Amino acid sequence: MDGWRALDAAHARRADALTAVWRAARDRGEKHAIEDFLFTYYPTRASHLRRWHPGVGQVLPDAPDHAARRWYRTVALPDGTTGAVLDVPVFRADRGDTVRYVRSLVGATAGRPGTFGCFGLHEWAMVYRDAESGRDHRHPLPLRLGGAGTDAVVESHRVGCSHYDAFRFFTPEARDANQLRPTRERQVAMEQPGCLHANMDLYKWCQKLGPAVPGELLLDAFELARDIRYTDMAASPYDVSSYGVEAVEIETAAGKAEYVQRQRAFAERAQALRGRLLDVCDAVLAAG
Repeated sequence: MDGWRALDAAHARRADALTAVWRAARDRGEKHAIEDFLFTYYPTRASHLRRWHPGVGQVLPDAPDHAARRWYRTVALPDGTTGAVLDVPVFRADRGDTVRYVRSLVGATAGRPGTFGCFGLHEWAMVYRDAESGRDHRHPLPLRLGGAGTDAVVESHRVGCSHYDAFRFFTPEARDANQLRPTRERQVAMEQPGCLHANMDLYKWCQKLGPAVPGELLLDAFELARDIRYTDMAASPYDVSSYGVEAVEIETAAGKAEYVQRQRAFAERAQALRGRLLDVCDAVLAAG
């Protein structure tokens, strides 16, 4: 096996490795409170992750399966055989608005300095005063500090969440505690590269651009989202010890320092992915 078929096979193996924990839990009929998020909030199937695409302008010789997929076309090759290539004009006609939106959001985010003082309090704000209000938590896990202890952490900290898709899940009692007012309409203007959820969302934007995104970029974005998700839950009010995950105790000085260290490392990885994703957007918009 050589050429693009070797890349295709390697991609499938990597996708299987990245989803092994989630698939094992699913096969046992169990929920995984950390990894399920990657397949529910970002609705996708493991089979979709295994599907490799070469990206814009890459011709695959002898690839009838690719040629039969949506947005691909068959092309004649100099040796008299045929190949498959992404039909960029057709893809752009169908998804041009999405490409332009992703380009504007990702580009704006990449151009801003990161903010590193939120300490993951968005997850705490999502369960604030749940106990006294009789609401169920978003995840079927116990709270590490209990209801009163969790509420005390929220009340003793400045909450400054800039990400709308986190803010919209705040409890009614927590919304007024947020120092910012993110909205869907202001997302391009407010997104910043220190935000864990903005960095996880790079996986969503790769999904939105479908076959225009090379397989390696898709899995790199998924891997980053998975790694961030573990920190997101480790720093949350939930007790995740049942998954072998050690808490990042953001209510302490040491926990805050650990959170910021991880946050900065994720931001660095995410900025590199943003550059690659912007290249994809530009290639789609520029291609004839």
